[in-house]
Amino acid sequence: MLTDKVRNAVKKLKPYVPGKSKEEIARSYGVDPKHIIKLGSNENPWGASPKIKDEIIKELDKLHQYPEPINPKLMEELSKFLNVGEENIIVGGDGADEVIDAIFKAFVDRGDEVVIPIPTFTQYRVSASIYDAKIVWARYDKENEFKLDVDSVLNNLSNKTKVVFLCSPNNPTGNIINNRDIEKIIKETDALVVVDHAYIEYSQKKYDWTEKAPKFDNVIVLRTFSKVFGLAGMRVGYGVANEEIINYLMRVKPIFSLTRLSQVCAITALRDRDFFEKCVKDGIKSREMLYNGLKKFKDIKVYPSEANYLLVELKTMKSKEFCEELLKRGVIVRDCSSFDGLGDNYVRISIGTFEEIKRFLNILEEIIS
Repeated sequence: MLTDKVRNAVKKLKPYVPGKSKEEIARSYGVDPKHIIKLGSNENPWGASPKIKDEIIKELDKLHQYPEPINPKLMEELSKFLNVGEENIIVGGDGADEVIDAIFKAFVDRGDEVVIPIPTFTQYRVSASIYDAKIVWARYDKENEFKLDVDSVLNNLSNKTKVVFLCSPNNPTGNIINNRDIEKIIKETDALVVVDHAYIEYSQKKYDWTEKAPKFDNVIVLRTFSKVFGLAGMRVGYGVANEEIINYLMRVKPIFSLTRLSQVCAITALRDRDFFEKCVKDGIKSREMLYNGLKKFKDIKVYPSEANYLLVELKTMKSKEFCEELLKRGVIVRDCSSFDGLGDNYVRISIGTFEEIKRFLNILEEIIS
């Protein structure tokens, strides 16, 4: 039988659980998609740069042609935006997930160890399992607002460690790993330290490791266009590291993974700096509005965040029940029970437009009361 030929690592794999879409909720609950509030996938609620539409139309006549494997305009714009050399950048066509996959292809053999503090982004565990790596769990300290337990990372380093994942701001907890702790881990290992900065635009500049990464021989920073740039549907992510790391990753990366339309969208988004700055400013304002609104409910605990979402601990309901009640009312939040290291009473709530946040808080009052 075919199942006998499936790799054991795949048979044991727990698949990634994505956030629910508006279309899925509209079908399942009979809710008008226009009235659905989506606060479950950490997207930019204001969308992408309005300048992108015209640029996409210009590109339509070229869709029969292969895209450039490395688009010089995109590399130039990214280099200016990040203040690093073009030789220090790799761009992937499945968001940052493609760069994560390339890291495993280039650096991890079966049985190698990968250190993952939890709770964190589930894709690290999924990719490690696919490549038959041994996952060594470290931890974020729940009793200390999910601050990284640095000793739990350091004590699990060994000569078999190939990769250490540090998500900052961390998903789903929203907290930053301070610079001192990141540097301590980097200096204690020759393994590749992956600093995932998918949400760094919503944080303070002093926590950004992007410009520092090329100065180390064992650091790569992950970034994405899926969040503040509003291009989650185009799947563009990138990594920043020293030239040697980038060269190895380019050997295993799919050649034409970044489509023509994805490239055009990314270039235009980078050039529309006014829209970018407004989305950052409004995103932080939305986060503060959401945080202050949630703080008023005594039956939940909301954790501070440096990202575009908030982690909420439910004191009187299970996450599945809570999410179901919201879905009936056309609101999507993220049930965090699928995240390793969290229980069944946590949800993650993304930012929305200011009107969406007001509506959500009113609906929440109805449910909680």
